[in-house]
Amino acid sequence: MVSTTPLKAVSLTHVRYERGDRLGHVLAWASLVPVIVGWGGFLSHFVFRRELQAMAFALGLILSEGINQVIKKAVKEARPLTCEMLEMCDSHGWPSSHSQFMCFFSMYLTLLALRSFHFTDPFSKYFTVIVSWPFTVAVVYSRVYLGYHSVAQIIAGSIIGLALGAIWFVIVNKYLVKFFPVIEGTALCRYLCIKDSTHIPSVLRFEYDNCRAARKKD
Repeated sequence: MVSTTPLKAVSLTHVRYERGDRLGHVLAWASLVPVIVGWGGFLSHFVFRRELQAMAFALGLILSEGINQVIKKAVKEARPLTCEMLEMCDSHGWPSSHSQFMCFFSMYLTLLALRSFHFTDPFSKYFTVIVSWPFTVAVVYSRVYLGYHSVAQIIAGSIIGLALGAIWFVIVNKYLVKFFPVIEGTALCRYLCIKDSTHIPSVLRFEYDNCRAARKKD
């Protein structure tokens, strides 16, 4: 028996563009940056670095996405008419979650680089400040270009993302960071080697020097 229940696609990587449109092809890939950052970046960072600061960063992105979904369900603003071609009319469009994610990410990373991270040279500092913004602009623009959102929806998502990124940075680095040493000392964190390195002036140099020192002892 064939079911007549409407089907719904998993929209995580469900990105469409017009055949033959090279810019659309590039922007379709650009719109996947939040997936790459969320799953590839933070997951690999946890496996290899296990930093409390990064975990707080990731938690903020998760909370931001939750807030985005609550707002969408409350406002219930439809996507542009192109949603029919994209098969996305069954989901709401205001505010854009992609725009909110990337603006949150870039704002938090920028504030980390300017206020919390320690760098050995100015180039590294300002490279970290600007490196994510071109990707953010590409993702935000792609959502309008590909027809998934209206201009108003990406503007709303961007503003909310920037605001939440700044607010969460203050919450983490003014208040929650005080509890990092306590969290770091728990049995679970000791077992999983979860740590906080933001107090170290240059983590890269610190690790390099200690690695070299350990080799000399052998």
